[in-house]
Amino acid sequence: MALGIIGAMDVEVELLRAHLDGVRVTCVGGMEFSEGRLGGTDAIVVRCGVGSINAAMCAQTLAVRFGADRVVNTGVAGSLDARVGIGDVVVSTDAVNYDMDVQNLGYRPGQCPGMDTLAFAADPALRQAAVCAARAVAPEAGVFEGRVASGDKFVHEDAMRRWIAEEFGALCCEMEGAAIAQACHVNGIPFAIVRTISDEANGASATDYPAFERKMALRCAAIVERMAAGLA
Repeated sequence: MALGIIGAMDVEVELLRAHLDGVRVTCVGGMEFSEGRLGGTDAIVVRCGVGSINAAMCAQTLAVRFGADRVVNTGVAGSLDARVGIGDVVVSTDAVNYDMDVQNLGYRPGQCPGMDTLAFAADPALRQAAVCAARAVAPEAGVFEGRVASGDKFVHEDAMRRWIAEEFGALCCEMEGAAIAQACHVNGIPFAIVRTISDEANGASATDYPAFERKMALRCAAIVERMAAGLA
């Protein structure tokens, strides 16, 4: 049993991979699953690739092939709330897929037919561990707990940003968290999403995201590493 740690991009997991002890690498579905010990905790670190399909495949593989009993999604995100600025940290209370739309059959926006919930709730213990780690690693940053909204679009326009924020009450948006959350939900695996803000999901994203992506991704990885140590 181990803590699964998923990031979409190399920059989101490279620090964690570098700090794993006793690494064993297994390639499944084009993804490299690096098993070892991180901060005294058995962990599996993997780059899933961008988007919900990659993320869901990765989380399911962690569940059925590697026996992960907890999963954390690390990376960067765009802010949907004026209180949450670049460099701040969002820890999920739950996650919703804003792309899912079957309203014509009576479902709410974001609700997947056949699922027993609109949004997938994060594990309280993992949330607490993430918040404590974030405050220790980045004391200068704001740490917020709230909903994460995910979809297969890089949100960079004000109109879409406002719609997601108003429709779903989310603090930030990204492209993998809800898919990971759904896979964990159906497998009965506790999860949490930890994201640092790299941009404000608006017209300035083309400038902000490249400028802050690496710094914020490494900050989030450092938070997850501290979190893993606290779970040992």
